[in-house]
Amino acid sequence: MRLSEHDRFWGYVVKGPAPDDCWLWTGAVSDDGYGRFWTKPVGGRQRAVRPQRYAFEEVTGAALSSTTLLLHACDVPLCVHADADPERSHVSPGTHRDNMLDRAQKGRHRNGWTADRYRGLPREERVRQSRELRDAVRTHGWDTDLIRRALNGIGPDQPTLW
Repeated sequence: MRLSEHDRFWGYVVKGPAPDDCWLWTGAVSDDGYGRFWTKPVGGRQRAVRPQRYAFEEVTGAALSSTTLLLHACDVPLCVHADADPERSHVSPGTHRDNMLDRAQKGRHRNGWTADRYRGLPREERVRQSRELRDAVRTHGWDTDLIRRALNGIGPDQPTLW
């Protein structure tokens, strides 16, 4: 028996124990560090969608236009924590301009005035960190220490100071 698209999707999501925790995508991760989920609409061709879009539309019931972006409040590319309550949701709809303003306000952009420690991660590093996070969650489930280490780019064999 094949799983429904809904069950297949949520089978790739690991929710943190606290209400405000991220819900982490453990499925495919593309070369931009964000997740990919394959859907096949009735009568349509198979296509890849961002898991956070799928989660947002399913949880809220709101259909997003193709030009609407989802902004991550938590800045975790693999987070799909969507909620109808904007105060609880980690993703919210916005425009390209909204996304660029959010990026600038959080210091994730690169320019001559941005301090090194606030510059955005290179694409390859974001992909590496996303895949490391995904693999840690796949292997160990929700382990706060492993997730924190993966989000901060600390390798599993790297000792901590404390």
